[in-house]
Amino acid sequence: MKRKILVIDDEPSIITLLQFNLSRAGFDIITAMDGEEGKRLAETETPDVILLDLMLPKLDGMEVCKQLRQKKIMIPILILSAKNDELDKIIGLELGADDYMVKPFSPREVIARVKAILRRTQILTEAAFDTATEEAQIEIGELVIFPQKFEAHFKGNQLELTLKEFELLLYLAKNRGRVQSRDELLNTVWKNDFSSDTRIVDVHISRLREKLKEETKKPVYIKTFRGIGYKLEEPKC
Repeated sequence: MKRKILVIDDEPSIITLLQFNLSRAGFDIITAMDGEEGKRLAETETPDVILLDLMLPKLDGMEVCKQLRQKKIMIPILILSAKNDELDKIIGLELGADDYMVKPFSPREVIARVKAILRRTQILTEAAFDTATEEAQIEIGELVIFPQKFEAHFKGNQLELTLKEFELLLYLAKNRGRVQSRDELLNTVWKNDFSSDTRIVDVHISRLREKLKEETKKPVYIKTFRGIGYKLEEPKC
């Protein structure tokens, strides 16, 4: 069955370019030219990946991303934007986007990133299936991770995690007690999607800490090792 990609962009030339190249790559494509329509299609068509422009009529891309995540719609989102400001990238990731590309872009790279997102989803699914009987859940203090269900619970409440946040948390949990460098996390969690800036790791760690309600200066679960990376560990009594 073909994977479905939702493209939300108000530039007809971009829509045509992506529709042509993604269709040739074997995907089914649905499109929207404003934020409201894009949000509606995301909710009703359940695409596998969303390609989202930021500067949209009716409802901007940031708000689309925010509202989808608030509704617990965790479809992977790849932002495609002419805005190259670092703050916009960080805000997009903090709102729950999984990746960010700047226009103009290469259709080949877009396809590669989409495939990487889908591949990670498949790998997580297979890994969850393979370990379902031997590791139905991972418990670290009041944090409980269910690999096969792509869920994590903290203090009895389910965490609202993006695919990337879940993958990062799961990797840290499986390697609990060991310090993971930013480069190692980048290469492992963001592999094959052309990301090269370790700051993306810091942004996602910050998001995880926020969802675990950890104080930045006194984190209990995710510890920072300055100049090196991070470690997830059992909280001390």
